[in-house]
Amino acid sequence: MRVVVKSLLGLSLICSMAWAEPTPQTTTPITQGTTVAPLPPQVAPKPGILSAVAGANTIVQPSPQEKENKVLTAEQIAKEKASQDAKVKAMVKDQATRLQQLEKANLDALAQNQELQLKNDSLGVQVQVLQSEASAQMFLYGAATIAIGVLLGFFIASYIYTKRRRQW
Repeated sequence: MRVVVKSLLGLSLICSMAWAEPTPQTTTPITQGTTVAPLPPQVAPKPGILSAVAGANTIVQPSPQEKENKVLTAEQIAKEKASQDAKVKAMVKDQATRLQQLEKANLDALAQNQELQLKNDSLGVQVQVLQSEASAQMFLYGAATIAIGVLLGFFIASYIYTKRRRQW
């Protein structure tokens, strides 16, 4: 049993290492007097669908990797950095306005929630009052019915008693 478990664990480790992708290591050469932006890590190209197999005509566009391989000048790098900074600032400003809108909406929702809870409590009290009034009304109807029944019983009993007495 131990041998089987060890062999299965070893086989699973070997299979997981065979399918694992190696991490690429990039080095950037440093030359004196020039500033070069570090290159992004190299990613293995993903296999695509062949146009002959898919039966469609496809247009081949350059990959982002090929665009990044072009050498950029210091001015272009500075412009790109400035545009990225502007984008980040715009995103931060947009997020700040969204945060303020969300906080305002949250406060409005909390106020509305409190109002609804107060209304719910008052309606609950009204329901209890109406239920107690209905039960009191039913009690009065029952008491009146019993009183009318007792009175009718006395009248009928006295009528029958007097009728029997006359017959004698």
